[in-house]
Amino acid sequence: MSSRLGKIGFTFTLIAAALTGISACSKSSDAPAVSTEIVRVDGSSTVFPITEAIAEEFQRESGIRVTVGISGTGGGFKKFCRGEVDITQASRPILDKEIAACKEAGIEYVELPVAYDALTVVINPDNTFIQSLSVEELKAMWQPSAQDQIKSWNQVNPAWPDKPLKLFGAGSDSGTFDYFTEAIVGKAKSSRGDFTASEDDNVVVQGVAGDVNALGYFGFAYYEENKNMVKAVPIRRAENADAVMPSEKSVMDGSYQPLSRPLFLYVKAAVIKDKPEAKAFVDFYLDNATDLVKEVKFIPLPQQELDAVVAHWQAGKVGTGFGGVPEVGIKIQELLKRI
Repeated sequence: MSSRLGKIGFTFTLIAAALTGISACSKSSDAPAVSTEIVRVDGSSTVFPITEAIAEEFQRESGIRVTVGISGTGGGFKKFCRGEVDITQASRPILDKEIAACKEAGIEYVELPVAYDALTVVINPDNTFIQSLSVEELKAMWQPSAQDQIKSWNQVNPAWPDKPLKLFGAGSDSGTFDYFTEAIVGKAKSSRGDFTASEDDNVVVQGVAGDVNALGYFGFAYYEENKNMVKAVPIRRAENADAVMPSEKSVMDGSYQPLSRPLFLYVKAAVIKDKPEAKAFVDFYLDNATDLVKEVKFIPLPQQELDAVVAHWQAGKVGTGFGGVPEVGIKIQELLKRI
């Protein structure tokens, strides 16, 4: 057992006893028996590194197989509401149309915030004229009316050079796209269409790293992994406000707004009674989230917030605290009280 996860000494013998056909690890073996049961997870590419890391530890300790797909937040909800997966990971809350699809299919769910992210705006390291960006400047670049109109940096700010503005961002099925447009433009999915869009954050990294006139955005963990290739831009909430860099501290103290966001798991409520191996995986996820969220360079929930999420899960409270629309700047404990 890895020393990095002090809490993983989570009693798998008790889990095994609860699972039909799954035996506990014997004293004569370092590995548990392999289960024929599978926990199926899909959804956000942003949340994927967290879930993948936790799934690897869970499988190693329990012998229960976990498959983790990357269909994007929107794609994950489609599979979830069709009953194809037990859990979907999401980088924004469930939307009206997804709520309706799950309701029609008779699928109830538990909404679980599991970490924080700081959407990070990045430029090429050789860009010397951008010291910070305001929300209004970002809006001028990304709003729908900018399409085919705002093509150079000096059109956004006359102090900047007359150089082509090359934009890279998340694909339209991504929760990152939804959250960024909600936070910057004021309406989810409201964006110019003439930019390089991809569900793969590596495409954005490579695009910005390869063009001195490029700008893009993605989650904080991808910036941390690629900070030798791209440069993060401090963000000003208003024109005269202080510029704030994305970091764990700025997310926790509330100063990195409006680009701080919670990340979620949505768990089919039926698994609590009907699929103990999936319930065991979620228990394990929450029990070990703090250590592994840090390890994959995301921002863990403060302990008080995590305790509230665990209590929410243990109570099996179904539904969403968002009412089907995205919301910027929400506090976790306030969110959980709404359900």
